[in-house]
Amino acid sequence: MSKDYKDTINLPKTDFAMKADLARREPAMLAEWERVDRYGEIQRRTAARERAYILHDGPPYANGVIHIGHAVNKILKDVVAKSKLLAGLRSPYVPGWDCHGLPIEVAVEKEIGKVGQKVDAATFRRKCREYAEKQIDLQRADFKRLGVLGDWDHPYRTMDHRYEADIIRALAKIHANGHVVRGFKPVHWCFDCASALAEAEIEYADKVSPAIDVAYDARDPRALAAKFGVSIAEGDVVAVPIWTTTPWTLPASVAVTLGPELEYALVEGPARGGKRVLLVVADALAPAALARYGVDEVQVLGRAKGSALENLVLAHPFYERDIPLLLGDHVSAEDGTGAVHTAPGHGVEDFAVGQKYGLVDRYPASVLNPIGGNGVYMPGTPIVEGQFIWKANDAVVDLLRERGVLLAATKITHSYPHCWRHKSPVAFRTTPQWFISMEKEGLRATALKAIRDDVDWFPAWGEERIAGMIAGRPDWCISRQRTWGVPIALFVDKATQQPHPRSVELMEQVAQRVEKDGVDAWYALDPAELLGADAANYEKVTDILDVWFDSGTSHWCVLDQRPELARKPGDEVMYLEGSDQHRGWFHSSLLTSAAMSGHAPYDAVLTHGFTVDAQGRKMSKSLGNVIAPQKVVDTLGADVLRLWVASTDYRNEIAVSDEILKRVADSYRRIRNTARFLLGNLDGFDPSRDLLPVADCLLLDQWAVQQAYDVQQAVVAAYARHDFPEVVARVQNFCTNEMGALYLDITKDRLYTMPTDSRGRRSAQSAMHRIVESLVRWIAPILSFTAEEIWPLIPGRRDESVMFETWYDGLAATQGSPEQRRWWADLLAIRSGAARLLEGMRAAGSIGASLQAEVVVHADAATRARYAEVADELRFFFITSSLELADLAALPDPDGRTDVQGVELEGAQVWVGAKPSDARKCIRCWHYRPDVGTHAEHPEICGRCIENVDGAGEMRRWF
Repeated sequence: MSKDYKDTINLPKTDFAMKADLARREPAMLAEWERVDRYGEIQRRTAARERAYILHDGPPYANGVIHIGHAVNKILKDVVAKSKLLAGLRSPYVPGWDCHGLPIEVAVEKEIGKVGQKVDAATFRRKCREYAEKQIDLQRADFKRLGVLGDWDHPYRTMDHRYEADIIRALAKIHANGHVVRGFKPVHWCFDCASALAEAEIEYADKVSPAIDVAYDARDPRALAAKFGVSIAEGDVVAVPIWTTTPWTLPASVAVTLGPELEYALVEGPARGGKRVLLVVADALAPAALARYGVDEVQVLGRAKGSALENLVLAHPFYERDIPLLLGDHVSAEDGTGAVHTAPGHGVEDFAVGQKYGLVDRYPASVLNPIGGNGVYMPGTPIVEGQFIWKANDAVVDLLRERGVLLAATKITHSYPHCWRHKSPVAFRTTPQWFISMEKEGLRATALKAIRDDVDWFPAWGEERIAGMIAGRPDWCISRQRTWGVPIALFVDKATQQPHPRSVELMEQVAQRVEKDGVDAWYALDPAELLGADAANYEKVTDILDVWFDSGTSHWCVLDQRPELARKPGDEVMYLEGSDQHRGWFHSSLLTSAAMSGHAPYDAVLTHGFTVDAQGRKMSKSLGNVIAPQKVVDTLGADVLRLWVASTDYRNEIAVSDEILKRVADSYRRIRNTARFLLGNLDGFDPSRDLLPVADCLLLDQWAVQQAYDVQQAVVAAYARHDFPEVVARVQNFCTNEMGALYLDITKDRLYTMPTDSRGRRSAQSAMHRIVESLVRWIAPILSFTAEEIWPLIPGRRDESVMFETWYDGLAATQGSPEQRRWWADLLAIRSGAARLLEGMRAAGSIGASLQAEVVVHADAATRARYAEVADELRFFFITSSLELADLAALPDPDGRTDVQGVELEGAQVWVGAKPSDARKCIRCWHYRPDVGTHAEHPEICGRCIENVDGAGEMRRWF
């Protein structure tokens, strides 16, 4: 009858479950973190750290449930903040929300109606505030569920009274520094928003537009023809054709602009009503233009430079208005006709040339910009009064055709600016607005210097991208004609429209009132309370600030105001958002900070891409490819979602699908199983009593610690440069290769079969204790829930959370010299050769497990000498029942043989042979040994096991 040796085996034992069950386990951990105020305790414990790394939250908009892009952003921020804690820095994280702006206005309008129709402005703002508060609560719960630690009970909100007041104070500083100007300039205008838009609120999309050529007839055709050295007959028409895709702007046309250095040709055009028509066209564009007009042959009568035609007068195509020929460097010969119809009310370049020639001052606003904020031509606009501009396109084209001045008309699809909220096309409208000037006090130069000198950009191409945007941008239009926002709290002179000379002082008084009662305090304010008798000469500005100014001043309203975020020399601030924020929050924050203090508000900027499906398509309900983060955490768990985020190259588009997440879940299980094996084999281990110095451990255990040391060096460096995919790859490879496929497999024999307190077993446990102490820290920023689950199960005294710790310092590099690395690399190569040979034998059915084989390593003398000292224990490293080092000369010719395997080593010759063992199997250690059955007391086990069961225990030195 077989003897039961089960009680002599040290089997793994741990409370760390094999099944993660994250969706059930994580909410309970979250509740515990809240109960003990885990974030607050981390901040208290790290408050004395010498340096801080402040990840400043770019505020999401307080509207709607979070999507997968939100999850990517918040998880990346959490990984950064936690990795900095482990690096020994103080790392506070204060989340924020952007609360003002149009989307909330639209949502509230649907509920209670528009201001002035069904509700007054104060009530409307109160409803907007209530709506934002509800949205914040919904989003906050989802963000917390992702495992993101932060001061969730004290976030910053741009609608908080103190924040609103500080926005006004920021504007006052920028005004005091001379950057704020009032101007009558063209700005992007959304008719759905009924407001001006900033550059960051514009996106480009294809639009179908009419493309027309219109003849502007010369008032004095002979004078114009003479510039080309041509004489014409009485009644001949000379015209300058323009090409445009915006017929609706023609009612505001007050000039035609030519390129001063362009060569123009006077050519024969199509006759009109029996009259000869000559056309002035850029020489390079004449063939294409005439082809559009149905003229087959180009007949050039004369040529002249654009500069020679300046100030000649044309006739408006349907109004009784003189149209001068102007010169502008923006005119090119790339397309069209080389002549640009000029409407200063509807274009930036048009406005600039109109100003230069005095047209902006000559014409009233009703001529320059005859279109209302709703997109309809204003009363008194001849012919098109009351029409919406896009619908008026066809009416204008018909009118031109009727008058005989329409030379060509077609439809084209082209890229056109759209409102990023409504996805509707926008138009340039010249209206009185408030601007932050890019040039008046050198703001552009200051910002460009800050980009170059003050900031580290991740990825590096972010520097060039934002620099290009700053270099080419116009003045920042900061005024909006809406209700829900922070007012531009200025008093302006009724006659001159200039701000009050004491504006900075007055704005502080307004800010104090807003800090107490919110923005309603401005609207309720009687100017006489602050201006006294002067009030009769001044009026309050009713515009609100662009919401990008709200969030763009968070460096002042949050970082500069909250004590826990106060920066000392050596501290760093990071901004981390999607790559679209080079034109958004990064951009507005840079401009406000440069305008206020002359430097960038951040030391580092990290950008990530947008989420797409496995085929690279954007997330869309219509495509059915939307992955909701709420669903992922409720099924796979937040740690799987976090692992996906960290493992993806966030610098580019980030692919996600159910299949991708399934693969990530498999990767998670490998990491979890590694941790479980380590914890299970540390059962009964007390590091205060049992932990051996690394140098006293067995050679294999020293190698394992060396591998962990190498991984930690790489992981710490990767976290420092925010290379999270590298962190994940290093950890996964370590768990899969060095641990799962090698070390853990080899050490099972020692851990299970040697006496509990033997040196060989304690050596393995000492290595595993150090490895799990390191592993739990490596994964803590990414797999936060799992790390906290592992932490209390590691033997030894410890604090409540791994996030109170820094990188583990108990790893020693005792096997890291070049000679030692070569020794191990060659031995592993020989082991791999043996594994290939044994796999073939297993496939052929000659053996089952590798322990059933006996291996002979045939090697040259030098190689045998290198491994002679460890030869007696090599069988444990190879997990075979026996292993012999033999002279290479004793190996018969290996060519064509299937029972040997060659191993390529530099400067060495090695062949591995194997055969099935003839020995009996030990029922305790499963090795096939010749001495099984030779011991009367223990006939079914080997002598080694007898020594481990009844004796002092076997001695191991190497493996």
